[in-house]
Amino acid sequence: MKFATGLALGLLGGVGIGAAMVQGLHAQATPPVYYAEIDLSDSEAYASEYLPRAQELIKAGGGQYVASGGPGSSGKVIGFDGEAPKSRVVIIKWDSLDKIQAWRSSPDFQENRKIGDKYAKFRSFAVDGVPQ
Repeated sequence: MKFATGLALGLLGGVGIGAAMVQGLHAQATPPVYYAEIDLSDSEAYASEYLPRAQELIKAGGGQYVASGGPGSSGKVIGFDGEAPKSRVVIIKWDSLDKIQAWRSSPDFQENRKIGDKYAKFRSFAVDGVPQ
């Protein structure tokens, strides 16, 4: 009987400690960062010459597409307060600002961006996500 009580109390204590550790790890996790908006001047050339390589580099750099809408995209951009932007809106999720900066400073990004600059004006910015 004493052994069973001790075992139960030990298991209960272990669960409590584990729960506290998980909460601590969640509190330390950094929220994701989200990124970008694009004005297209030539959507066909952008889609054929720039976009495939850009998507490949984003994925390789750790970015994940969350949403895309507007010109040159199958998604919609809908305004609720005022007009919706006339530009293409792309939301890409990154684990951290450091990952975006590493991706943007890579030679592959720089080379591909020269192509993209011929067909689009980029307004690139990062926004911190909200901790969940």
